[in-house]
Amino acid sequence: MTQNYERPDAAALLELGDLLQHVGEELAAWRRRSLKAEAELAEARSKGGVLAGPELVTSRQRVLELEMENQALRERIAAARERLRNLAGRIAFLEQDEGAA
Repeated sequence: MTQNYERPDAAALLELGDLLQHVGEELAAWRRRSLKAEAELAEARSKGGVLAGPELVTSRQRVLELEMENQALRERIAAARERLRNLAGRIAFLEQDEGAA
């Protein structure tokens, strides 16, 4: 007599196995990346911690771009705050006017 019994958790176990394999592959990839980054950091430290020519120029340019973007955002925030103050003043005036009527 043969039984056709299938474990109720069989599908979940297969899915878990696939997930663990995927996690293992991801972990290996992250390990490779971290080892590469550590090697690059050690190389940069051995050179006095200074980036090489083109990398330095690119990094400085990016910093300047980000600083300009931050300044533009600060100006936009200041303008928005001023508009909010104006709107709050108008609302307060309308509420006073409504209360007096």
